Amino acid sequence: MELLWFIPSHGDGRYLGTTKGGREAEYTYFRQIAQAADRLGYKGVLIPTGKSCEDPWLIAAALAAETRQLRFLVAVRPGLMTPTLAARMASTLDRLSEGRLLINVVAGGDPVELAGDGVFLSHDERYEATDEFLTIWRQLLSGEEVTFSGNHLKVEGAKLLFPPVNKPHPPIYFGGSSSAGQRVAAKHSDVYLTWGEPPKQVEQKIASVKKLAEQHGRNIEFGIRLHVIVRETEEEAWEAADRLIQYVDEKTIQEAQRVFSRYDSIGQQRMKQLHNGRRESLEISPNLWAGIGLVRGGAGTALVGDPQTVANRLLEYHQLGIKHFILSGYPHLEEAYRVAELLFPLLPLHHNKQKQAVVQGEVIGNEFFPSFIKV
Repeated sequence: MELLWFIPSHGDGRYLGTTKGGREAEYTYFRQIAQAADRLGYKGVLIPTGKSCEDPWLIAAALAAETRQLRFLVAVRPGLMTPTLAARMASTLDRLSEGRLLINVVAGGDPVELAGDGVFLSHDERYEATDEFLTIWRQLLSGEEVTFSGNHLKVEGAKLLFPPVNKPHPPIYFGGSSSAGQRVAAKHSDVYLTWGEPPKQVEQKIASVKKLAEQHGRNIEFGIRLHVIVRETEEEAWEAADRLIQYVDEKTIQEAQRVFSRYDSIGQQRMKQLHNGRRESLEISPNLWAGIGLVRGGAGTALVGDPQTVANRLLEYHQLGIKHFILSGYPHLEEAYRVAELLFPLLPLHHNKQKQAVVQGEVIGNEFFPSFIKV
């Protein structure tokens, strides 16, 4: 299993739907989270994209200089950038970070936001354009000279002069719940991503994408995007979940759901169907809670429980074929430490074994580390 964390470049806080306990989306806070994730042993961090977020490429470039091992999952946006420009950006950041770039392909799901960015393609047309984009992008990063003419994109004699560190290119992460999205992901991605749906639904997605990938002679890996609310006891965890949305009123829920209803993203529609905008029965699967999705777009579910329970749920997804887990929690700085402390020892994580060896706590009596004292 590989665990990544999250940089909240659209804001953070102790509660949802309120300014109470809120934190500004600013660089020193991003740096704190990134350095904590790096020190704790997370494989990397996802930096979100969209008009509600600070630019992920600029954030990743800045944070790469502040960290040592941490990788950065950064979005390329077909339709908002050309594949040749995106290839140069990816190659540059991959070299400057010494091979720590991961690519998150985002086709977009909000027609209103896309129109504001000058993109007027339909849902399926966006994935057609994404297919052409990735065909060009991958060939360029692999060192080929590219001439390509498609329905949406055309290049003649395109070249990338400075190669990336990752070969043949930085790993591609790709989410898409629709049949169009799954087809493109199966053809191009290294890791297919899903949001945190119940295990049975995730199992069906994995089977579908795996079958599509086999048609291209490809074997891809799978990942999931989840929030986590883990506490020392089950009772404390569910109390924390209730506190997180205690200031979310019905008006706020209705306004958020009104915005989400205009999306043509199948993934967002599936998230909405898990709770239907209602606070009742938010535990949609054992320990899987949909409360975050009442007001948050994108990933809207959290695993809630004591450490062993949450670890068992993560392992259930792992047994289905999920290798990459992109986690987050509110507030993101403190929860990065809590998840590392409570969950890392219970999971088969090959990327943080060195970090586990240095856990020590505060010196007792100015003389002994806690491990010296027998309990």
